[in-house]
Formats: sequence, structure tokens, C-alpha cells
Amino acid sequence: MSHPVWRKSSRSNTSGECVEVARLSTTIGLRDSKNPGIGHLSISPECFADLLARVKHGELS
Repeated sequence: MSHPVWRKSSRSNTSGECVEVARLSTTIGLRDSKNPGIGHLSISPECFADLLARVKHGELS
């Protein structure tokens, strides 16, 4: 299995407090960009789409 490609938003600021995402085999991985070595959360693509929609609509602030 190849290594996942972790990315963060182009809108991220320079403070380093960002969430990185990667497509894993069947899930989406989420991790802290400041401390990637501590692991990641895995969620289904459907849950990730729901999370993004809620963030875009300001439902999680």
C-alpha cells in the first residue's frame, strides 16, 4: 500500500494550527498538522462530506 498524501487547505494560516486530510484506502484521514506523528482519525467519505457542508454553513462554530 502506498503512503497517503496529506494536504491542508490553501486558506490555512501560517500559525500551523491546521487540519490535514488524506484519502486512505476506503476512508478519509484527518490529523493535526502540528503533530502528525500522534495518529489520525478515519471517517467515511459520506461523513467527511457532511462535515465539510456543516463547516461551510457555519454550523460548528
